[in-house]
Amino acid sequence: MAQITAMTAVAEAVGSNRIVQGQGIVNLLGDSDLPPEEERELRKQIVRKALVALATGPVQSDS
Repeated sequence: MAQITAMTAVAEAVGSNRIVQGQGIVNLLGDSDLPPEEERELRKQIVRKALVALATGPVQSDS
């Protein structure tokens, strides 16, 4: 599972192994300050990162 989140430390603390940085807490997959077309591209970029994370194996921690 890939987790898109703005709070990566929390995702790590609960054991998520594929974490994708979202844009912000209130608007995880967007930015309301951007024009609609740019926001759409931002959303696509974040979702693509999550899909790549799903396609790869889990990240192994050295700890």
